[in-house]
Amino acid sequence: MEVSSGKQSPPELDLEEITRKMVFLDKWREIFSYHRLGTNNATPQNHEGNAASADGTGDGTGTTQPRGQGRWPPRGLCPIPRPSVISSKLGSSPISLTVATKLRQSLFGNTVHIFSYDWNKAYFKFHSPFSDLAFALEVAKGGPRSIQMAVQGSIIKHLLFTRKDRDCHLRSLQDLSRQQQERALATVLTDILWVSGAAQKAVVCLVTEDTYVDWTPDYSRDNFTERLQLFEFSEKEAAEKFISDHLESFKGEGSRGIVLFLYSLILSRTFERLQEDLDSTTPHLLQPSSGGFLCRQAVLNMILTGRASPNVFNGCEKGEAQELLHGVLARSDVGYLQWGRDASQDDRLSQVGSMLKTPRFPIWLCNINGNCSVLFCTNRQLLSDWKMERVFDLYLYSGQRSQRRPAHLTVDTHSHHWERGGREDGHRPGRRFSPLEMAIRTKWREATITWNGTGPFF
Repeated sequence: MEVSSGKQSPPELDLEEITRKMVFLDKWREIFSYHRLGTNNATPQNHEGNAASADGTGDGTGTTQPRGQGRWPPRGLCPIPRPSVISSKLGSSPISLTVATKLRQSLFGNTVHIFSYDWNKAYFKFHSPFSDLAFALEVAKGGPRSIQMAVQGSIIKHLLFTRKDRDCHLRSLQDLSRQQQERALATVLTDILWVSGAAQKAVVCLVTEDTYVDWTPDYSRDNFTERLQLFEFSEKEAAEKFISDHLESFKGEGSRGIVLFLYSLILSRTFERLQEDLDSTTPHLLQPSSGGFLCRQAVLNMILTGRASPNVFNGCEKGEAQELLHGVLARSDVGYLQWGRDASQDDRLSQVGSMLKTPRFPIWLCNINGNCSVLFCTNRQLLSDWKMERVFDLYLYSGQRSQRRPAHLTVDTHSHHWERGGREDGHRPGRRFSPLEMAIRTKWREATITWNGTGPFF
């Protein structure tokens, strides 16, 4: 029956108007909830039941943070897009208050803090296919960056050395289609979760339509964690297929893919193993910094080695108070190098051990003055044949927005001292080596580095 142009059906109009207003209300509820302006959690509580200070919040270690640290996004930023969700009918187990609380405590040391804007905005995204950086992830600023770069090292390992149709040349990293990029990401995320789960299980977290955790005075909701569904796999192939089928949950804009991956990593490791991995130097995995949170070394080691070891030396060492500190117990696939302006050669506990310096594959996550990048060689024999270490090429992906292709470095480990004597960094007169060169020299002590026409990074 047609509706006349002069009179509209009131019931139909009311239903349409109600639907429109509900959608509008849901949109603003999401925005207000993200900005912590909702009616819930108006006064966050700590474990002792004391209201958080209006001027600052504790970080679980007795340190007072600036107002709103980890709770309010920087002024002027628009809310992130709403994350894509899956149906709660897929099965497996919904997150419980107990698990949500343990996740919060493992990450922040309390149940009051939530992820800051930079974390919620970050996800896994490749550069354009069939480009000079087709193998590389676009990296965020702040805390998520180190996770993206650690995963980047494993992506390069997979593309160069472990995939079936591999070709150990730089060009093979650049001749990648969108489908090959996505396949590599699914494989690498699965590998990392599987190793973290001691090759026994992998847990994948996805956000659903439903909310499973109610508000309590001791737990601050973020309207994301409370909607997780936990999928556990005892077979690696099944986990990889599942991640591949739901890859949009990690690589889609607004997916909060880095947070989902970090949650999955912790749950794959299990809270029990995580506590065994950590020591007195690292009670929880994130540390507050400049209004957000940065990853501690334990997070990077968990991605690189499968264990959340808080330190970079080999094995275990005694600390200043004679407490037992946990380092790296096995040789990793992807290595790790670090250098900082305040680095001390006398601090044995801060020196990277051979388990990380000499990985199974010639790829290193480099932490230079707190900024992560990836250094790699396309010759797998570099670390197994000493003759290859005479003169060799390395490539650097820094993640800087201005970088358009991998930087090409040539390393000479046998140049003569009189050839090195007067050498200075031409970009910084009076300084002999760039920070990256200093990091490389922690592995090859007497090396000289040629940048092949590229200005030194960092």
